[in-house]
Parts: sequence; C-alpha cells; structure tokens
Amino acid sequence: MATLVTGGAGFIGAHVAEALLQRGHDVVVLDDLSGGFRENVPAGARFVEGSILDEALVERLFREYRFEYVFHLAAYAAEGLSHFIRRFNYANNLIGSVNLVNASVNHGVRGFVFTSSIAVYGAGQSPMVESLRPEPEDPYGIAKYAVEQDLHNAHRMFGLDSIVFRPHNVYGEKQNLGDRYRNVIGIFMNQLMAGQPMSVFGDGTQTRAFSYIADVAPLIARSIETQAAWNQVFNVGADVPYSVNDLAHAVAKAMGHVPNVVHLPARNEVLHAHADHSKVRAVFGEQSPWTLEAGLERMAAWAKQVGPQRPSTFGAIEVEKNLPPSWRVKR
Repeated sequence: MATLVTGGAGFIGAHVAEALLQRGHDVVVLDDLSGGFRENVPAGARFVEGSILDEALVERLFREYRFEYVFHLAAYAAEGLSHFIRRFNYANNLIGSVNLVNASVNHGVRGFVFTSSIAVYGAGQSPMVESLRPEPEDPYGIAKYAVEQDLHNAHRMFGLDSIVFRPHNVYGEKQNLGDRYRNVIGIFMNQLMAGQPMSVFGDGTQTRAFSYIADVAPLIARSIETQAAWNQVFNVGADVPYSVNDLAHAVAKAMGHVPNVVHLPARNEVLHAHADHSKVRAVFGEQSPWTLEAGLERMAAWAKQVGPQRPSTFGAIEVEKNLPPSWRVKR
C-alpha cells in the first residue's frame, strides 16, 4: 500500500509513519523541514523534501506513487501564535490541505486521514464532545475546522472517504524542543536543561490533558483498518486534565530538577480544555493509556540524550498588536 504521510519529519507525523511501516505500508514522507528534522523520518520510508503548497510537486508525487492512503499531519500548530501570523497560518494549514484534497480526489485515493485539533471547539465547551458545534477562537482552530468541512464536502461531492482526528497536547520523543511557541512540555524541558526558569503564561491555573505520543500515533495509523471509523470525527488523547502549574512540577521531577517557575503576562487563550473520548473507545476499543508520570519519564530520558536546543524565533510576524512581549523579535 503506497501511503503518503505529510509532515512525517515532524513530531506526530514521524511516529505515524513509523507505525504505518510496521503495519506493512510503503511510506512516502513529504516534509519541508520547517518544523521537523530529517533524522525523525523512520528508516524504510522514502523522504521527499518539499511543501504541500507546491502544487506541481504534490501532483507529481500522486501521479508517480499512486497513493492509496493519505495521512495529512503537516501543519504549523501554534494556536497562540496563529493570531499574529494569519496569512502564514491559512496558507500552510488550509490552502496546503486543499492541494492534497484536490490531488486525492483526482487520483482516486481510497482514504484520507486528517489530524485536526481540539482547537476547533473554542472556549467554554469542556468536556469537548464530537457532537458539539465547533466555535474556534484562533486562526489555527479556524483553519483546522475549515479543512474538516472541506473533507465533508469532498465526501459528499466526490466520494472521498476520510477520518478526522482531533488530538490535543501531545508530547513525547522527537518533539521539537527548540520551538518556543508550542508544546509546553518540550519548552519546559528545554528551559530546565539550559538552566533557565520554566515560563508560564498567566497564573498557571489553566488546565489541559496531556497526551503521550504512544497513545495517539499508533491509533491514527491503524484507523483505516476499522470500517466504522470512515467519515467520522474522533477526539484522541488523554482523559485527565492538569493545571500548567502542576505540569511544571511534574516535568521538573521527571527531569530531576527543583521546580523554578517564572510567570509571564497572560495570553489570549482558552483557559480550560479537555476532551471526552467515549466515541474513540467505542469504535477502536479500550486502551491502557500511559500515565503523565510514565510518559514524562520516557520523554525526559530522550530529551537528556538530545540536550538543550537553541530556541527558534518566528521572524515573519504579520501583526504586532497584542503580541506577548516574550515573543517579540528584536530588530
């Protein structure tokens, strides 16, 4: 089975690609390396460096490999930053996705698996259930929901079957530790290894459920084998919410450090977000999820091997108004 994995040099994408290889797929990874790393691509996958915005490249790959399945994980998943990089956000997270949907329809792909986000729900909807009406509050969530709607339309109009997953706060090995705008656990670990305090926006009472990668990627990879999953939307991830303050202490413990937290001005973000997973369990069966402590221990061991990474800076900020001071680029 020739299978395309976009974003397969990134965090979740690399783990999905590896799980697909283990299930016998002939995997082609397409990634522009803007947020991922070549070494993340699993052995056995064919790697193509390029962007989903490159229509000619996308068309060539679909024509050459005649993909049966597409797993679309390429995205710039920085919810908070998306307010300030709106053009970049919609180009990469929406228009690029449309290029893939067009090619999938034109080349008769059997199925399209898309990783959306619980960012589509917006505020005040916890626990987040798939039957709720999405009301995204940031451009990232808007783009993700637009792709969901486009896939729904493509099924109705052209018969393209799809599965949509809404993962949330996923962490684990191969995460980009140097990304200062997303993945709070990776940020905390990187700061601790660099001898810096862990930075928390606001008072730290905002809550999230943090999902270990081993509970997410293998499920996404095997989803196409479950007939009841097609043309459905699923939340996927951890059940137990933690405050960011509690998370900081748990990360420090896993890394063998004394907690040292500095509080920064609050961002404009959803304060409390956790999802219901009854539907995914009903369709795919019960799992034995990793506890936060066990997952952090595994990631911490990997992070110590990698070592501290220099924090990256997103230079192409489009809107400076209300940009958090810690994200401002010195000019």
